[in-house]
Amino acid sequence: MNAPADAAGVRKAAHEANKLAKRLHREVGRAIADYRMIEPGDRVMVCLSGGKDSHALLDILLGLRARAPVAFDLVAVNLDQKQPGFPAHVLPEYLAGRGVAFHIENQDTYRIVKRLVPEGQTMCSLCSRLRRGILYRVASELGATKIALGHHRDDIVVTTLMNMFFGGRLKGMPPKLVSDDGRHVVIRPLAYVAETDLERWAAHRQFPIIPCNLCGNQAHLQRVQVKKMLREWERQYPGRSDNMLRALAHVVPSHLMDRNLYPFATLQPSGVPDPMGDIAFDDEPCAPAAAAPVASPMPERSFAREEEDS
Repeated sequence: MNAPADAAGVRKAAHEANKLAKRLHREVGRAIADYRMIEPGDRVMVCLSGGKDSHALLDILLGLRARAPVAFDLVAVNLDQKQPGFPAHVLPEYLAGRGVAFHIENQDTYRIVKRLVPEGQTMCSLCSRLRRGILYRVASELGATKIALGHHRDDIVVTTLMNMFFGGRLKGMPPKLVSDDGRHVVIRPLAYVAETDLERWAAHRQFPIIPCNLCGNQAHLQRVQVKKMLREWERQYPGRSDNMLRALAHVVPSHLMDRNLYPFATLQPSGVPDPMGDIAFDDEPCAPAAAAPVASPMPERSFAREEEDS
C-alpha cells in the first residue's frame, strides 16, 4: 500500500539531489571562471583533510574536469598528522577506489602542537601554520601549479566578521592568493558555496568523513560563536550571508575610513556631480548590489556554464 508513496519519495529525493548537484557545479565553475583559478595545463593539488568540505571540493572538481573545456590534472593530498586513532586506511582506500591520483604525507605535527600549546588553549593557529608549510613543500615536490583548499562562503564571511570583531581590520579570506612563501597560487573554488549545501551533498554522496579531534571539544572558540551567530541571522533573514559575500566584491573606498585607499586628507570639491556621492547617508533601504560581470578567461563553454536548476 505504501509502494506509490515510497516511489514518489525516491523520485523527489533524486530530483532534489540533481538540483543540488547542478547548483554546486555551477557555483564552483563560476568562482573558477571569475577569479581565473584553473587554467589549461594546471596540476591542481586538492588538500583533502577527510572533512565534508574537502571531500566535496575534490568530488566537484572531478565532475568539472570530466566536462571542462580545458585540460587540467588533479592530485589529492592528505597530511596524516599522527593524531591518536586516526584511521589512516580510510582515505587511501577511498581515493584508490575512485581512481584519483593521491599522496599521503606523514608528519607528526600532533606531538609538536601538544608539546608547545598549553592545555586548554586553542591549537588551531599553530596547527594551521605547520600544516601550511608542509603542504607548500609537498606542492613543490609534486609539481602542483595550484593548491586548492576547501573553504566555503560561510568560512569567508565568518573570517571577515572575526577580523572586524576581534582584529580591528576589514579583512577577509580571498578566493585566490599567492602563498606567503611567494611560490604558490592558492585557490578556494568553494568560495560561492553555502555550507548547508555541502552538508547535504556530503550526506548524499556518503563521503567517508574523518573528524578532526586534535582540538577536542572547543565549543568556546570565538569562531564557533560567530558561526552560530551567522547561522541564526541566516535563519531569520535568508540571503544575508550572500549579501555579505557580495559586499566583499563591491567595495567603495570613499565610504570607508582607510586613508591609504582614499585621499581623504587632500579631498577637495570638484564642481562635478558624483552619482556615488553622499547617497550613503540617505534614509533609503539598501538594495543588494548587482554582481558585476566578470570576463571569463575560458572559451564560451567554460567552467561557469552549467545547467540551471530544473
